[in-house]
Amino acid sequence: MLILVLFLGTEVNNAKCWFRIPYVGTIQPSEFMKVFLIIILAKLINDFNEKYVNPSIMDEFKFLLKILVLVFIPSALTFIEPDTGAVIIYLIITFAMLFIGGFRKRWFISILIIGIILGGSFIGLYFLNQDLFIDIFGTSFFYRMDRILNWSNSSGMQLSNSLIAIGSAGLFGHGINNVPIYFPEMQTDFIFTVFSSCFGLIGAVFLIILIIYFDINLIGMVSKTTNMTDKYMIGGIIAVLLFQQIQNISMTIGLLPIMGITLPFISYGGSSLLSYMILVGLIFNVSNESMRFTN
Repeated sequence: MLILVLFLGTEVNNAKCWFRIPYVGTIQPSEFMKVFLIIILAKLINDFNEKYVNPSIMDEFKFLLKILVLVFIPSALTFIEPDTGAVIIYLIITFAMLFIGGFRKRWFISILIIGIILGGSFIGLYFLNQDLFIDIFGTSFFYRMDRILNWSNSSGMQLSNSLIAIGSAGLFGHGINNVPIYFPEMQTDFIFTVFSSCFGLIGAVFLIILIIYFDINLIGMVSKTTNMTDKYMIGGIIAVLLFQQIQNISMTIGLLPIMGITLPFISYGGSSLLSYMILVGLIFNVSNESMRFTN
């Protein structure tokens, strides 16, 4: 589906991320990829840990190369669409599940160093030779870098209008469907801004408390299962939920860069909502199975 969407997908805002199905709506394959990725990684990590009780560095290196290839394929296809937010989510899932799987910390440190070097190279090329940067990475990637730099400078129309909408809401907000200023993607990336503008500080605090209560209950379910595959799977699901919640809320108030990350269960999008219902359904299913086994 990730391959087909590049050829048969509907283009929206210079991105081919969706299939348009008559009388049904649109389907975004990258949203469902995270479901399959979590399930497959949980199985592979558990099989590796069962096979190698005390794995050598070479055993872990070969396995990590296998995981790298597995994650690279959907990440590359999704990046071409382009959907940078989904690629970041795939990487968060992978790193979180490998960390929970007990792999040596040296691998994570090495990846962090490589990431810093590559990131520094991108930024250096962006500032030193923007024409060459566009020739190598294209205008789409140039625009995404520009959005990050706008955040670091506290500038940009989206961020400025988001801060105005939130700041002017006061304690009780402007009321439902009464957002005082326009900003793009308010129904998806900036849904927290819309909610805060409508319901004010009290409404925003209530929503954050509700999200925290939801997360705590999900984390509590991890202790109810003894199956390691299920533990890895639940860990990956919780990691992606926490990341999207923190990233989405933080980018609307200028704490983190704007990356097109939606707020789970709140942002508009049928594929996003269905994918997270599947993930939470997996957690509930694992929890129920564990309770029946215990009883």
